Amino acid sequence: MTIPICNRRDFCVHSLQTASLAALAAALTGCGGGSSGSSPTGPSGLPALPTINGTIVNNAIAITVDATSSLSAVGTAALVTASGRQFLVAHTGQNTFVTVTAICTHEQCTVSTFQNQMYECPCHGSQYSTSGTVLRGPATRPLTQFTTSFANNVLTITVG
Repeated sequence: MTIPICNRRDFCVHSLQTASLAALAAALTGCGGGSSGSSPTGPSGLPALPTINGTIVNNAIAITVDATSSLSAVGTAALVTASGRQFLVAHTGQNTFVTVTAICTHEQCTVSTFQNQMYECPCHGSQYSTSGTVLRGPATRPLTQFTTSFANNVLTITVG
């Protein structure tokens, strides 16, 4: 068996390539998710929110909440996308809903997971209550809350 002879330069080049790949793998693993918020679960394994599409008309979003809606039961939540903006909506009581912005105050990732009345940012693990209060950082500022009203199975979110 012949062992190839490698010079010092070849050794250094291969060592640096190996170290670079190891560093890249560690950096990608440590990120915890992409900034798009498309991760199916957050860092704690919380499930992804269902998405509802809407449109902003006269500074308001109107969403029908009936038996087929992902917001039909108390305790549920959804990610609402409307006119290029994203909102988190939680059904908190019989006829009560709370809406907050879906953009994390830490590094502007889309908050996209929810469980047990808690939202989580998939990028760095910031956690928020349904009212937008920070439960765990690195975020230090709450999510912005919006006025909601509910009548005749229509949830209206005032965003202007």
